[in-house]
Amino acid sequence: MREGGRKLRRLGIAAVLLLSASVTALGQTGMACGTPTALDDGWAIASPESVGLDGARLCAIAARLKEIQANVHAVVIVRHGKLVFEQYFAGYDEPWGQGGGQHAFDATTKHDMRSVSKSVISLLVGIAVDRKLIASADEPVVKFYPEYASDKSPGWDQVTLRHLLTMSSGMQWDENRAWNDPKNDEPHLGGETDPIRYILSKPIVKPPDNVWTYNGGGTDLLGNILERVSGKPLEAFAREVLFGPIGITDLEWKTYSKNGKVASAVGLRMRPRDAAKLGQLVLNRGTWGGQQIVSPEWIEQSVRPRFQAIGYFSGLFFYGQQWWMGRSIAQEKEVKWIAAMGLGGQRLFIVPDRDLVVMTTSGLYPQPRQGDGALDMMANYILPAVRDDKNKEKP
Repeated sequence: MREGGRKLRRLGIAAVLLLSASVTALGQTGMACGTPTALDDGWAIASPESVGLDGARLCAIAARLKEIQANVHAVVIVRHGKLVFEQYFAGYDEPWGQGGGQHAFDATTKHDMRSVSKSVISLLVGIAVDRKLIASADEPVVKFYPEYASDKSPGWDQVTLRHLLTMSSGMQWDENRAWNDPKNDEPHLGGETDPIRYILSKPIVKPPDNVWTYNGGGTDLLGNILERVSGKPLEAFAREVLFGPIGITDLEWKTYSKNGKVASAVGLRMRPRDAAKLGQLVLNRGTWGGQQIVSPEWIEQSVRPRFQAIGYFSGLFFYGQQWWMGRSIAQEKEVKWIAAMGLGGQRLFIVPDRDLVVMTTSGLYPQPRQGDGALDMMANYILPAVRDDKNKEKP
């Protein structure tokens, strides 16, 4: 009888553990944790296991994010071109023009992309070059602004679009100050009546293509140039040549409240699963659904490391043409990635060696650890979840 009691107790404990695991792995709707929502938006949906990912490991992400107080709002994972995992969380956010507060998120909720917008501008410049709207990225910036000839500072004649793309124009620019510091150049983009004049009047203090300095003013110039060569508002041009062809319809490109100018460098709002399409486009070397959206040559130029990003993210990352390059260590293996990054923890990772795209959004705007949650997920959960990696050593 005592032995039977022990067996019953063991069975009871096993049942409790099984129930606990089931509850952990199931969402409120009864679906498996991270199961993508079917929205008929162009994504093929599959299970993690069908594309060589460990779904149980991915399901542990939510607990980890809560443990480290990452305030992550979305985790979207794409493998082998299929959407295989997405999870959303409520939390503090500061949506453009709405102020800070608690917000809920799901698969249909747009989120601020902030400086992820810069990487999208790079794609749009590449498309404009492909379509001969711009002769090449080596065109001088002043060519597009003849009416500002008397306003530009000396040295601007040597600055090209590529220098703006790589943030190596050499112009005097500082975004590393308090927002209310008049020496912080970034607020002037939205506060000046004529921000183009403000940017072109900045002195060129270093020879172009020598020193990297993070610079949203250069990106706003690129956005304005796209409007000039296309004859269309930036959002309209982007919808026509980029977003529309890859099935992105629910988006906004916000304008500055004071001067009404489009915020090219920071104003994009879109759904995280749509942002992941941009990552897949880059991973596919510019193709989507068999259509070449942007040339593979432009993608290659954009994601080639050109500068050490001194002063940002401890200087550990490299910079290309409005795209970041970095690496993670997962299970004692170095994994390189390409990324678009935005203030607050917006991160779009592209991992060519793993055929993987990861998009995360977050709301840690004023904090230095704003990207830690995304890096933690990549190193300890998402990359280790890959089970069919050709680069893994056989046991």
